Amino acid sequence: MLLIALLIAGSHTCRAWDWWPLPMAEPDTCRDTLCYFGEFNAMASTDATTPLLLNYDQQGLHSAEQFSADLSIGIFKPATRPNRWFDYDGAVVLTGRLQSGTQAGTGFFRELYAHARLYIVDVTVGIHRPSSPIGDETLTMGDLLFSANAHPIPRVTVGIDRYTSFPGSYGYLEVRGGLTHGWLKDDNPFVHNTLLHHKVIGGRIGGKLPVNITYEMHHAAQWGGESVRDGALGNDWQAYRNVFVGKSGGTLNNEVLNAQGNHLVSQMLCITAKGQGWHVDLYWQNLQEDGKIRFLGCGQNAKDGRWGIHAAQSYWPYISGLTLEFVNTTDQSGPFHDRDGMVFGGADNYYSNSVYEQGWTYYGRTIGFPLCSPQASRVMAWYGGVKGNIFGFRYRLIAQHSRHYGTYQQPQSAHNTGILLDVSRHVKQAWGMDFGVRLATDFGNCYGNRFGALITVRKCGLIKAY
Repeated sequence: MLLIALLIAGSHTCRAWDWWPLPMAEPDTCRDTLCYFGEFNAMASTDATTPLLLNYDQQGLHSAEQFSADLSIGIFKPATRPNRWFDYDGAVVLTGRLQSGTQAGTGFFRELYAHARLYIVDVTVGIHRPSSPIGDETLTMGDLLFSANAHPIPRVTVGIDRYTSFPGSYGYLEVRGGLTHGWLKDDNPFVHNTLLHHKVIGGRIGGKLPVNITYEMHHAAQWGGESVRDGALGNDWQAYRNVFVGKSGGTLNNEVLNAQGNHLVSQMLCITAKGQGWHVDLYWQNLQEDGKIRFLGCGQNAKDGRWGIHAAQSYWPYISGLTLEFVNTTDQSGPFHDRDGMVFGGADNYYSNSVYEQGWTYYGRTIGFPLCSPQASRVMAWYGGVKGNIFGFRYRLIAQHSRHYGTYQQPQSAHNTGILLDVSRHVKQAWGMDFGVRLATDFGNCYGNRFGALITVRKCGLIKAY
């Protein structure tokens, strides 16, 4: 504590005391812009499905079929005025796809949203996935609760999106949080018109000190809708109140004995060391689906979680980012939920639920960690990723190894090793377009041995600056 006090005192020799420092106190020198976007992708695989690293964690953009091509066009207005008391952004991006398999052609909104910030309060409406404030999403296996694996979910969110100084903390304590209501409109065969509840609260201490500590807690739940098997599942305010606090309710035995809805809780802890032009993140995340919230993962399933380190620097372009991660979901509080009349509370079987039989999925893709599914949730995975720029060629190199154990009720033993090389380049002479190629492969008995390639042509440009 003495060291922290000295660091804080020393930092004030360079600047005046500001009891509530906000970006809006700085001069606004930016302009608003309206841009256009177009992208063409074509993908092929040696197998009936594409390698895992080609189609996962892409917000459902790329098909898993052997051959596919998609064209996306749209306009977007980025948020460009962080120092202004009011800022806004939005996008309309439509994607059309042709693919092999039973569903030859389809179209969907890749993005369709509007966001506005008034002082420190943000409101977002539409199809859009917010980014995580921890780590680098281009170099990660994916968040345990909300990864980039599935299509963005239509939602309304109100809150404080970016970490903002707490009044009276002089910038050394920052907070963020939000409340989301969403609609899972994928028409799965089990429950139609499922609703989504999500709330998050987070805090960060450190401010301009060289070390920051960030903690977040997320609570998400599937609720409401109409079950093909059980009928209406409760779509009124009373049901929403039960879901909000994780209280039992409804008419089904499972929801009367436990909680109304399918609930997931995730906690994240990140320690960041930073300097001029560099930072290093050490982070941990857990996932739990039973009723009692255990602070910092202390409890029966403490062995499960996501551990990672991410380093980034801007001095040397050849390696600008590096990530190493390990994920374990094999413990799940032990193999037994109850046995011989005794309740052990184990066999959590992440992402599954007896009422919402589709589990934690959207359009057939896991919303959380991409390597887990409601049918095979026990996974141990290692991951490494690096990115940079070599003479104008931007690259990502990713290697991943996973072992899959099915569930306690239906065990299996399978493994997979995946490798991805992603290279792109901006070519000014070709009308300022970006060209890219991704090569990926899988080895192992989980998905089989397969190789795939994805080519991309992208064009972004300015319509108007104002």
